[in-house]
Amino acid sequence: MNTQARGVGRTIWVATRAMTLLTLALGVGYTLLITGIGQLALPAQANGSIVTNEDGAPVGSTLIGQSFTDEDGNPLPEYFQPRPSAAGDGYDGGASSGSNYGPENEELIAAITERKTQVAEFNGVTEDEVPADAVTASSSGLDPHISPAYAALQIARVAEARSIPAEQVRELVEAHTQGPDAGYLGESRVNVLELNIALDKLEG
Repeated sequence: MNTQARGVGRTIWVATRAMTLLTLALGVGYTLLITGIGQLALPAQANGSIVTNEDGAPVGSTLIGQSFTDEDGNPLPEYFQPRPSAAGDGYDGGASSGSNYGPENEELIAAITERKTQVAEFNGVTEDEVPADAVTASSSGLDPHISPAYAALQIARVAEARSIPAEQVRELVEAHTQGPDAGYLGESRVNVLELNIALDKLEG
């Protein structure tokens, strides 16, 4: 009986030590190591890629899209507009998702048709000129980028609203257009938040 009790006690002691050591090594040590590497090698990305204004106050993240609307939810003509979002009420990080509607879903078709009309009227173009990303949400609902084509579509409207030359706005768009990763992964894109911040700085 004593031998059995000692065996059980030894097993519990070994298990306790193993759990404690593994918790310290993997739960604490590994976390601190990876956090430290992230802070040293990629501090901006490790902290959420936060974007700040000239006063140093955070205004958003380069990783998550956001709306540029007035209090009534109407798009502001002086800002480039992002693609639609199906995440919650729009770009809700806690409800990240797409609509999951198929291409023949009646609600999706109706929404795309309505968005195409609104985008065309808002930018003074024909519906045939409206690119796909202007009327469809990304699979995450949080995409902070738009295509160069959608950005180009908005140049005239933004320039008119800000009373600045369209060519100046075009140069700003080109300066904020990112090519495919590693030269071939993905497509060219424009970060809407960074572009709009650059616009505000342009006007001082």
